Amino acid sequence: MNQETPKKATNFRWSICGLLFIATTINYLDRQVLSLTWKDYIQPEFHWNNNDYGNITALFSIFYAVSMLFAGKFVDWMDTKKGFLWAIFIWSIGAVLHAFCGIATSGIITGNWFVGFEESKEIISNINDVSLVISTSVTLFIFARFVLAVGEAGNFPAAIKATAEYFPKKDRALSTSIFNAGATVGALAAPLTIPFIAKAMGWEMAFIIIGGLGFVWMGLWIFYYKKPEAHPKVNAEELAYIQQDIEDSVVNATTGVDTKFTLKQCFKYRQTWAFIFGKFMTDGVWWFYLFWTPAYLSSVYGMDSTESAIPLVVLYVITLLSIIGGWLPRYFVDSKGMNPYAGRMRAMLIFAFFPLLALLAQPGGEISYWIPVLIIGVAGAAHQAWSANIFSTVGDMFPKRAIATITGIGGMAGGIGSFIINKSSGVLFDYSHKTWTTVDGVPFLEKFPQFVNERLPEGFFAELEKSGAVVVDGIDKGYMIIFSVCAVAYLIAWAVMKSLVPTYKVIKN
Repeated sequence: MNQETPKKATNFRWSICGLLFIATTINYLDRQVLSLTWKDYIQPEFHWNNNDYGNITALFSIFYAVSMLFAGKFVDWMDTKKGFLWAIFIWSIGAVLHAFCGIATSGIITGNWFVGFEESKEIISNINDVSLVISTSVTLFIFARFVLAVGEAGNFPAAIKATAEYFPKKDRALSTSIFNAGATVGALAAPLTIPFIAKAMGWEMAFIIIGGLGFVWMGLWIFYYKKPEAHPKVNAEELAYIQQDIEDSVVNATTGVDTKFTLKQCFKYRQTWAFIFGKFMTDGVWWFYLFWTPAYLSSVYGMDSTESAIPLVVLYVITLLSIIGGWLPRYFVDSKGMNPYAGRMRAMLIFAFFPLLALLAQPGGEISYWIPVLIIGVAGAAHQAWSANIFSTVGDMFPKRAIATITGIGGMAGGIGSFIINKSSGVLFDYSHKTWTTVDGVPFLEKFPQFVNERLPEGFFAELEKSGAVVVDGIDKGYMIIFSVCAVAYLIAWAVMKSLVPTYKVIKN
């Protein structure tokens, strides 16, 4: 009697994971263009200081935070395919808009709208009212960041929803860590490409070229994505593997109706508040490293954007170790017999200890800039491993119909935390730059009291050094304070999360 040989399951789900990885890479490339161009190109053109840049990055964070609250609901309403398409379309438009802020500044102030990039630079350089140039350009960049934030807010809710559709619970941390590694790869590719595009073609073209990548991805998503049960490339064996968590695929045991979670309902659960607090405490740390590390290497070690390319590449190569974030909880589940939540929390506690190394970053920088670079890389890897698992806790405990909404709520909390750290950093760095700097052993503001309430002229410290003065910049003390906050954030977050949800509890209502 002939027995039919069991069919081997296809692995198309990993192709979807690959598309999510590419989208996240593009997301972080678009986010990084400003941080890699503002010190060398945008600051001299528009006369910005750290506080101006801090305001822009902080407001981006708050725009992102508010948008995340609605992005999750939007993705749940539009569903994964359309929701993701709208998100990447909007953020690609926002990325490209940055390139035209110089022309718009020229047009608003002087009425010269129909000019090229180089002509707008010349017009702006001849404007005597520097404060008007600053306020106008900052406002325009804030608007571009607003559009970017609204679109980018949809990336993670849509990606987490797609992951829940295509992967069983035990594989979600691994698949999430893989697509989440796109954040690292985007951050890694950024210093290898953006400064050199800006140097060769102008900072405006860096925004246009990187922003255009999103439109290419849209074509791939339209062509490849369907629900697993409707996709011709997913066979019955792979579908059975994907849908092995029967309790999660049940809609409503009583009515059989797939009811929607309202925002009000979501806030009733301790699991939601645990996710909110974890994101609030830790997202800002990653965004600080992402937005401020190029400025740190410039301010403390005097590197321009091309000189800092290799240290930044090394830093982000180290963060690729975050792939362990997907393997470790699976080890605890498969080898130690833990439930998914317990295994994930055990792994997250281990990851939470590594950022403590940031306490040594600034002191170690006295020996070599490579020490803070390596430490930030390890801390970044720990964050990404933590991030993959905190996202997966949502899929562990909430039904699929609520995942994007809960992810959006947590993203909002993370954005608020990021707003606080970015705004505080800009203010602190300008304060420490003036207040804790010494000139020939004398506090800077004692020697130059006229700058207590005034902006420092561009290159003022460099001119003092050329005149023979010994300048010891105090900005490194500001960085030490922020590094210390970043170091302890994860352990505090873990302790509160564990107290809110001490044991695994699935929400089925």
